[in-house]
Amino acid sequence: MLKGIVAALAIGLALPVVAESDTAKNVKDSAANATDSAKDVLHTDSGAEKTKRHAKRKVRNAKKDARNKKNEVKKDVKDATDTK
Repeated sequence: MLKGIVAALAIGLALPVVAESDTAKNVKDSAANATDSAKDVLHTDSGAEKTKRHAKRKVRNAKKDARNKKNEVKKDVKDATDTK
């Protein structure tokens, strides 16, 4: 039982170190979008590949927008609750 508690505690403390920041995720998504745009310019892929890539791009953009909106809301809440 004690070993399980120690393992759970170790994992719980290690997870924040592994987690990526929203800015890092946005940079990765922007890089992937640039790669996809370059592939579109080359016109070297099939229709199915292109459709799959465009779907992934839409998902990345939606996640990026959601992260940005979340951060804006957090900032607004912080500004509203900080009274000086």
